Amino acid sequence: MKKIPLNNIINGIPHAVAILDEQLRIQAMNSALENLSGYSASEAQGILIDYILRADVGAKELGAAFEDEKFFSHEGNTISAARKKVAVRISASPLKDRKEQIAGLLVFVEDITFLRELDEKVHHRSTPGGIVGHSRGMQEIFELLPVLAATDATVLITGETGTGKDLLAETIHRVSKRAQYPFIKVNCGAIPESLLESELFGHKRGAFTGAHNDKPGMFRLAQGGTIFLTEIGDLPLLLQVKLLTVLDDREFFPLGSTSKTNVDVRIITGTHRDLKQLVQDGGFREDLFYRLNVLRAHLPPLRERGDDIRLLLDHFLGEISAGAKKNIKGFTRKAYDILESYDFPGNIRELRNIVEFAVSMCREGWIDINHLPTNILLPKPPALTRQPDEMGKNRREASAGTPVSNDIPITGASWPEIEKQKILTALSKTNGNRTKAAKLLGCGRSTLWRKIKQHKIG
Repeated sequence: MKKIPLNNIINGIPHAVAILDEQLRIQAMNSALENLSGYSASEAQGILIDYILRADVGAKELGAAFEDEKFFSHEGNTISAARKKVAVRISASPLKDRKEQIAGLLVFVEDITFLRELDEKVHHRSTPGGIVGHSRGMQEIFELLPVLAATDATVLITGETGTGKDLLAETIHRVSKRAQYPFIKVNCGAIPESLLESELFGHKRGAFTGAHNDKPGMFRLAQGGTIFLTEIGDLPLLLQVKLLTVLDDREFFPLGSTSKTNVDVRIITGTHRDLKQLVQDGGFREDLFYRLNVLRAHLPPLRERGDDIRLLLDHFLGEISAGAKKNIKGFTRKAYDILESYDFPGNIRELRNIVEFAVSMCREGWIDINHLPTNILLPKPPALTRQPDEMGKNRREASAGTPVSNDIPITGASWPEIEKQKILTALSKTNGNRTKAAKLLGCGRSTLWRKIKQHKIG
């Protein structure tokens, strides 16, 4: 190996670097430190580090590291050549001569401004108005958030309906380096299949009947920012191919166009469905699943979040009562007991709706039992929407103890098969009356309609 000059070595390091002698005087420094300090290497040579690097970590702290012959690292601030305060992490390692005697220090100065801003944003978003929660599951999400925000990799957010996937996706965007660019949300399950391609990728004028003007599409509108594709499990197979192309090449053809459109967009997806099961059933491309599942965050259902229920009740009560200009002090003990024993199949969305209902019914003072919706006071119904297999939970829990599920054998059958059979049985018992069938199954009519469509019944 050829001998490489010292200056070439330290200039190859992506952080500001200086080499100090035993008197803590600069013997060499790289171009990154020249830019940060405003001094050239020749000007700084032989000068005490304190006169070149104007930081709150200097010769005193570095001298201690020299005496102790130990690695040193400390976060602080420095003033740049542009007279701007810069958050830095200063690290120093002892340098030894051929006789293993300490002869100097190798000093690294790392700009951590972005990490400081990220940390401040994360803590700001965990206050009311952002993501709320102290449970272990949510703490894991908070700890994962900086990791999700610091990269451009695709993120798959899973969790039951109403657990806050939209809010988490937007939070990831807001604390990322793309925060100054748009955040676009598209619900793949809410747009008719015939319109979804145009909605996502845009079209040229005359591409189809009714296309009177060019349309940019959501991917172009999100240029530089983030696009959140929620209910990604409902994306048609044809568009799954096109999305895969965008992920690989960052370009696509708008409908009716012969020219490719290049985009720089981060993709976050969300779903309440089990994509692995969909892959096995042939409803989702395996290669797309792996491209989307680079980073993953799973939001726990509210019933598994313990004391977060009371935290969220108080949070939404304050928010909604202030908006309604009502002086409501809180919930009575009996109301708390009822609410904390309820399992909230609709998760946070349902909890918020219950609080909004209670605030509307309560004139002033305290929210009591008589202000709560009557449905949460009834015995717990079997939860068709629990979908334990979709979230990897115990499938027996959702099918036990109901007239419908007692007719269905569990052993050897997959959850989709059991669920489909339960719906068929309920429809049979009610002579096709979907309202009665939904009541028998313990779910809403819209949920039953979605399940009928999902299982292609009738």
